[in-house]
Amino acid sequence: MAAINQASSFLCSSSSSSSSSSSHREVARASLQFPKIQTNGLTTLIPKIQSNMGLVEEMDQFSRITVPKNPSKNPEVMEKLYVVLEAVSDRVEMHKNIGEQRNNWNSLLLTSINTITLSAATMAAISAAITTVPGAPLEALNLSSTFMYLAATGMLVIMNKIQPSQLAEEQRNAARLFKQLESEIKTKVAIGNPTLSDVNEAMKKVLAIDRAYPLPLLGVMLEKFPAKVEPAVWWPEKRRTSANEGQHDRNGWSLELEEEMREIIRVLEVKDKADYLRLGEKALKLNKGLAMAGPVLTGLGAIGSAFLGSSPWAMVLGTMAGAMASVVNTVQHGGQVGMVFEMYRSNAGFFKLMMESIESNLNERDVESRENGEVFEMKVALQLGRSLSELREVAASSSSRDGRAIEEFGSKLF
Repeated sequence: MAAINQASSFLCSSSSSSSSSSSHREVARASLQFPKIQTNGLTTLIPKIQSNMGLVEEMDQFSRITVPKNPSKNPEVMEKLYVVLEAVSDRVEMHKNIGEQRNNWNSLLLTSINTITLSAATMAAISAAITTVPGAPLEALNLSSTFMYLAATGMLVIMNKIQPSQLAEEQRNAARLFKQLESEIKTKVAIGNPTLSDVNEAMKKVLAIDRAYPLPLLGVMLEKFPAKVEPAVWWPEKRRTSANEGQHDRNGWSLELEEEMREIIRVLEVKDKADYLRLGEKALKLNKGLAMAGPVLTGLGAIGSAFLGSSPWAMVLGTMAGAMASVVNTVQHGGQVGMVFEMYRSNAGFFKLMMESIESNLNERDVESRENGEVFEMKVALQLGRSLSELREVAASSSSRDGRAIEEFGSKLF
């Protein structure tokens, strides 16, 4: 009986505990009300997530890719070549900034000298007009006009000596050439296998451009009025070798191509280079004449203004000389005659460089050491602004002349 009573009491307690737990669950279910999650937009988000996951995987694979190092490149040579490249990049900025500065010199000095000259001429005219007025400050006007003429004369002598427009053109040419050298070095580093000879050649080119277009004004400035017009030279002297006959049809070269290049040299020598040297001589003569006329006219204006009131010719000289000096100064420096002369000289140097480049390839002993003939022909055609067929026509026309005058220029660019 006792066992039966214990079993019944256990059943009652378990039933009561189960009922109480169920009542607790109902209370919790009733008290916690969760909002429904909208699942309509998930179907559109899943493809985007999958595509982004694919992009992440591709980026992860790309990040694990390592660029293989080229063991054939000498690290010491590469380091030296990068040092030269840094120097070239620095020179590009230097010449660019100084070129802008010297161009500002030209415009500012031109404006200032013309203003001073015209003011002096105006004061001389006013002083001559009021000579009959008693008590007029004639001496002050005369002295002021004379002093301004003398100041304009001194400034004009200095400006004509340094030729700011020509200085600016020199620096523009230097910046362009250094940019070209910078591109050559970067190409050599990217796709070539530089050697110590490439480093030495790059350094020689840097120093040659430095000599051709110096930065300082005192001591090493280029002569602005040379006795003879010569082409600008901004490249190192090329090694002279004798041609080795009998080696043809290799490395893109043939007898026909060599003959074509020789005719191109002849055309450039007779027509293009000679024409720009002739134009350079004319620009130089004009620049010399204007450089002498400007200070002479301002000096005459100073003399005329100093003797105003003593002679009617002094008034004419004081006013007319100033007006003519302003015109001359504007033509010379406003027209940038010095820059034009430097441009002609640089163009003649460009054709001289082309001729030396062709000659150095033709005179190379080993044909395999030359530039590839077909590539070299294309480079020459592009530098002259012609197609390959036009280049061959120019060479054929020159060879058919047999000593007669050549009519067509080699270059179509300028």
